[in-house]
Amino acid sequence: MRNRRLHALACLSAPLLLLLTTACATRPPDKVEDPTPARWHVPLPHSGAPVLMAEWWRRMDEPLLVELIDSAQKLSPDIASAAARLAEARANRVAAGAAMAPNLNGNLQASRGNQLAATAPNQPLMPITTLQAGLQSTWEIDLFGGLAASRDAAQSQLDSADARVYGARVSVAADTAVNYFDERACQRELAVTVSDAQSRADTARLTQLAADAGFQAPADAARARAGAADAASRATQQRAQCTLLRKALVALTGMDAAVLDAKLDAAPIEPGLPTVNSIEAVPAAALAQRPDVFAAERAVAAASADAGAAEARRYPRLTLTGSIARLNYRMGSFNESINTWSIGPLTLDIPIYDGGTRAANAEAARVRYDEAASQYRATVRQAVREVESALVTLQSTNDRFADATSAVRDFQSSFNATQARYDTGLASLFELEDSRRALFVSQTTLVGLQRDRAQAFVTLYRAMGGGWQRPDAPTAVSSASTSP
Repeated sequence: MRNRRLHALACLSAPLLLLLTTACATRPPDKVEDPTPARWHVPLPHSGAPVLMAEWWRRMDEPLLVELIDSAQKLSPDIASAAARLAEARANRVAAGAAMAPNLNGNLQASRGNQLAATAPNQPLMPITTLQAGLQSTWEIDLFGGLAASRDAAQSQLDSADARVYGARVSVAADTAVNYFDERACQRELAVTVSDAQSRADTARLTQLAADAGFQAPADAARARAGAADAASRATQQRAQCTLLRKALVALTGMDAAVLDAKLDAAPIEPGLPTVNSIEAVPAAALAQRPDVFAAERAVAAASADAGAAEARRYPRLTLTGSIARLNYRMGSFNESINTWSIGPLTLDIPIYDGGTRAANAEAARVRYDEAASQYRATVRQAVREVESALVTLQSTNDRFADATSAVRDFQSSFNATQARYDTGLASLFELEDSRRALFVSQTTLVGLQRDRAQAFVTLYRAMGGGWQRPDAPTAVSSASTSP
């Protein structure tokens, strides 16, 4: 008989032991492969020792740009949303960590009634007062690491949210700087356009006088008037474009339009740019400074931990409860207090059948992990592209800048000479207009090159993470100290 009981117990225990063994062997998905290339495929700048690019605008002699970026970061809804998500992730991390520890609840009870029997025969029932105060604790023992996985997932999400706050600040600073440099370039191009329009108007006036006196053909006067009208139209269009760029800065910074106009009118229209310092030759080291890459990496870690937690929920849960209490009974002159305590029950909750819910949840968590891994790889590829594109553009603008400056100088000399010859009747109007058109094109090309150079620098600042460093870096910059 005893052998039969042992055999039956063994038959019941075997599936449970097999389940426990299998569950203990479960693990989260493997780490995703890093698609970072071994080296850059573009030339790197070598103009000094690497320094943090954080808040480079404060090292420039551009107080207005500093003011604009500070104002934009204070008002940015993107930064506010990222900060809110950071606070939520921090609260979730606290809750996930607390779930691994026992919880303790207190309770107070009071009741009064006559439900007990009388103290003596034929005596009326006497009311009894019951008072109780106690503590009750429950602790889920993390058999299969599900709670630890949930805590790790919450920590990874917190790290990701913290990096995204800094990333939002970098994005707002870059957008503001690009708009500022675009507006300054627009003003320079407006100055070129207005000068060209004034020159053409003067030529049209003099040509008309000469035509009226019979020294120029009426067709030349008409051509000069058409050129002046076309230049005036371009100046009007350019002025409108500059106004639109100022409106964009007003929307970004929240500054009063009149105040911003006064500040921009007083600021120089040719801002300088800081020197681009050397970029890490190893792409992995450079991309490690990007908060979006780190955030995507931590998102993969969070999805992996979530997959492990979902898998652990498919297996038994072990819970231990306990309590201590003090009861007080009062009935007439009777008054008695009792202390009670208990440990247990120790409860093993074994899932048997749920229609495949837990398995489906585990599969969904693994699919989310695959999605996070794919997003991480795409983020790294995009980061590599942004860095290399910014470096190519910056190198190209630097190489072309000297030639463009020389072209403007030489075309200006050529135009001055042609203008002098035209004034003395030795050059035709066609030659003058051709020389003026070449000068105008070279001047606008130089302004566009300066604008592209500024945009490339800001793009490189954004692509390199804006001076952010990983939390495990020796001199890490945390967004907690820079968030508004």
